[in-house]
Amino acid sequence: MHHKSVLLHEAIEALNIDPSGIYIDGTFGSGGHSRLILSKLTKFGRLIAFDKDHLSVEIGKTIFNQDSRFSIVHMSFSKAMNYVHNVKLLGSINGILLDLGICENQLFDANRGFSFIKDGPLDMRMDITTGQTAAQWIAMSSQEHITWVLKNLGEERFCKKIAKSILFHRRIRPIVRTHELSKIVSDIIVPSRIKKNSWNKHPATRSFLAIRMHINKELEAIAKVLKDMYNLLSNKGRLVIISFNSLEDRLVKHFIYKHSRIFPELPKLALTESQIINIFSSSCQFKNIGKIIPTKQEIKENIRARSAILRCAEKIDKTYINRYDLSKTI
Repeated sequence: MHHKSVLLHEAIEALNIDPSGIYIDGTFGSGGHSRLILSKLTKFGRLIAFDKDHLSVEIGKTIFNQDSRFSIVHMSFSKAMNYVHNVKLLGSINGILLDLGICENQLFDANRGFSFIKDGPLDMRMDITTGQTAAQWIAMSSQEHITWVLKNLGEERFCKKIAKSILFHRRIRPIVRTHELSKIVSDIIVPSRIKKNSWNKHPATRSFLAIRMHINKELEAIAKVLKDMYNLLSNKGRLVIISFNSLEDRLVKHFIYKHSRIFPELPKLALTESQIINIFSSSCQFKNIGKIIPTKQEIKENIRARSAILRCAEKIDKTYINRYDLSKTI
């Protein structure tokens, strides 16, 4: 199935492409964003792509194997700092794009274990060469830990009942297929939905999301790359992130908000404006460019876009700080 990138043109426009600049596509996927970035670069430009999925890496190598401006690395974007340091490009990246959504090629491949619609082995790893599968995690985790994951990563209000049911069923036989887990979750949630006549999403949506995020340590990866972002980007370099759930967006939003204010807490001292800027400028690293959500037309054409939020920030040139440019809030 062909993957359709969400907010494709908006994301590339937000990067504010310098035709001879150096860019990172931290989540290559099927290459939709990379293809458009490359179309705007001259022969002097460069694009470095990252992906944990070895299949996506092979796609990238196949599509762009003749393009000397392009390179792709089988690695999580959370490790971009190490890679960029090794190739001596720290502080030289003009823009970084992260699309945090799951690729449709992964979702509709039953063997990957991401789908609650298609039956397959309960894997859920983005990188199938390493780490614990969802089936292994479910077999070994305590009821309390499963409850915590479903509640905190999936915001699933039936988390305790689902966790209890998972432990009951795994005593009978191991839960190793996606349809097995989907049925366990649905049997808990569906009766309550019948009472409320609420069928907006598949009942297993939140549970599958939570387990996938836990297996792949997705929030940890986002937090890590955000921490490294200032050192990765050049002055006026752009950070563009597309998130698809409230936890991811909250993380990005708070990061931009925290690092786009000169005055986190104004001291009760008699200081001039220049003295205040000198004291607090180190806490202000980015200019908040703002957020974009999909149009109704895009959501109509691609249902995956319905929950997407794009946020953009620009690294501040510390040689010149204008407090009024930085006053924009999220």
